[in-house]
Amino acid sequence: MNATRRDLILQRWHVIQHEVLPELKQDLGQTTPKLERLIHLLEWVRIEEFVASSWCGVGRRPHDRAWLANAFVAKAALGLTTTAALIERLMIDRALRRICGFPLYRKLPSEATFSRAFEEFATTKLAERVHETLIKTHLGDQLIGHISRDGTAIKARERPVRGTTATATNSMSGHTPCTKRGGPRRDEKRTVVTRSPIERQRGQCLAEMLAEIPTACDRGTKSNAQGYKVSWNGYKLHLDTADCGVPISALLSAASMHDSRAAIPLSLISAERVTNLYDVMDAAYCSLDLHEHCRSLNHVPLIDHNPRGGLKESFDPADAVRYNERTVAERSNARLKDEFGGNQVRVQGAAKVMSHLMFGVLVLSADQLMRLLL
Repeated sequence: MNATRRDLILQRWHVIQHEVLPELKQDLGQTTPKLERLIHLLEWVRIEEFVASSWCGVGRRPHDRAWLANAFVAKAALGLTTTAALIERLMIDRALRRICGFPLYRKLPSEATFSRAFEEFATTKLAERVHETLIKTHLGDQLIGHISRDGTAIKARERPVRGTTATATNSMSGHTPCTKRGGPRRDEKRTVVTRSPIERQRGQCLAEMLAEIPTACDRGTKSNAQGYKVSWNGYKLHLDTADCGVPISALLSAASMHDSRAAIPLSLISAERVTNLYDVMDAAYCSLDLHEHCRSLNHVPLIDHNPRGGLKESFDPADAVRYNERTVAERSNARLKDEFGGNQVRVQGAAKVMSHLMFGVLVLSADQLMRLLL
């Protein structure tokens, strides 16, 4: 069914409300509002259309990956912490089992099968591909006023890697710190990179930028809204969020990487999906190179000035009002962490962490689109 037109979206909504839900209630009894919302979310994301079957008719038939993909969407939508909790919920909740597609007469897959499927989804970037299609389908032909860009801390349950490039290139100046402590010897010459990472990115393509972004788990430190420094072990998720609260693009990096290094790659990814007018960023992104890059994309940069020991420059009154739109990024980060699993990362490795977070971003995007278009 074509879901890009509003009348067809309402048609699909009425089909679920007046045909699917009554039949489900008749077969399995009363459903909860969360399960009804899950049905609408699964209908919006249609993740089963992106899952390829790997069985060729030889050997034992594997469990249907579409059912497992629906289950991971349900895990993010229902706020379930672990895969074991998801399996337990599927065992006792016949309605949820039917919604995800698992037959009632067959035994559920084991936890190991769920883990192998999740690793496959992380390798093929299933959630990322579904999210990209969702954004292009519903917002690709819309004009978006503001894109708010921000990074948020992601705590992980793994040991930080020492001596990674993430720690070595954390400074804004672009001078790569020496790996050895102390000054150089008399006969030793140490090369110092004078170009900043942002300046170097402006001469690269998107693939080269993404290849240089560190993704190893390490230790990060940043100031919170109250001005206090907070440290954590794990990663950092960078989001571009539209005015309506829909995340447009996402990028995962090491926790120690500066937020400004993700600005240019995120802006290029978002520009391929939607058309926007203003790029709104806080003082961590204050850079002349970023101003010039935003203007090269025909965007108006609204970046809070970082005085760096000098005098702070204020916005014009009209720009100050527009800059207040940046609070949508904070709300999206809060919803992702509190409602859709951003605070419950139980997997290890950048690929699996990104897949876990993207399932939450996918559910968040579909939920915001439902509020926007219905």
